[in-house]
Amino acid sequence: MSKYRWIYTTWPDAALARAAGQTLVEEGLCACVNILPGMTSVYRWQGAVETASEAVMILKTNAAAAPHAVKRLVTLHPYEEPCAVGLDIDEAASAPAFLAWIDAAVSKNT
Repeated sequence: MSKYRWIYTTWPDAALARAAGQTLVEEGLCACVNILPGMTSVYRWQGAVETASEAVMILKTNAAAAPHAVKRLVTLHPYEEPCAVGLDIDEAASAPAFLAWIDAAVSKNT
């Protein structure tokens, strides 16, 4: 298991994702968020197939902070069941200085 995580999440729009991302970075739960606007989702919800425009947000954090980041993300999110999926970062295929930056940027108080 890796010491670093990406957390993939989707939002109704880029403005809401940006506000939440700002909070998550300010609170030291992640080093960075990337927001990709203009994504289309096709999904099953309450027995029906739905289509919606959304924004993707990717959080970069470490394993210690990841559960706290997801918990906070869920409190900031407007969806009833927001997508929040943690993905291990392959340390061997990552720039060591970038991983060190994640550790430096994420609060030690998590």
